[in-house]
Amino acid sequence: MACTSCARETKPTNDPRWRRILWIALAVNVAMFVGEMGAGVAGGSRALQADALDFLGDAANYAISLGVAGMALAWRARAALVKGGTIVAFGLAVLTATLWAAFHGATPKAEVMGVVGFVALIANAAVAALLYRYRTGDANMRSVWICSRNDAIGNLAVMLAALGVFGTGTAWPDLIVAAIMAGLGLWGGAQIIGQARAELRPDPAAAQPA
Repeated sequence: MACTSCARETKPTNDPRWRRILWIALAVNVAMFVGEMGAGVAGGSRALQADALDFLGDAANYAISLGVAGMALAWRARAALVKGGTIVAFGLAVLTATLWAAFHGATPKAEVMGVVGFVALIANAAVAALLYRYRTGDANMRSVWICSRNDAIGNLAVMLAALGVFGTGTAWPDLIVAAIMAGLGLWGGAQIIGQARAELRPDPAAAQPA
């Protein structure tokens, strides 16, 4: 869960290393969105398409984080609110698409799912490793870490779904993983929104006279 009892940070964070990592993460996510969406459509995998949309959403989140990195805590918290809402919306969209595919979709190509899921896992694990030291920062920093962490977990799930599709010859493993990814997005978005709202509340200690 998001930490809402930590000391409030009032100084803007504009660490050059943090910004460099965000630029790397942005480039990786844009490239993976293009590649994975194409593979998801070609292979008929809802889980891959869901993961590709997640890459696109994360790229937008990293761009927002770069824009507010040097601003005051309140502005970074507001940006985190926007990102949290975007993640929740993504989760709802994936859940809706998965329900539709349960009645109208075809069996995806397991080999495509496995190979692309593995490549995506390597990409996300590398980004998550770079961001690990910032996982306990303000809501804006934490939101970036949560995005990368969720992506790596989602990639593992896609690979398991590929094994399931291969073993059963049905689309259900793919649909189940897509639904899990939707739930992970809803949970992560709620965490970000909760911490951002806490950071936007007036600090009682700051209101006391010196």
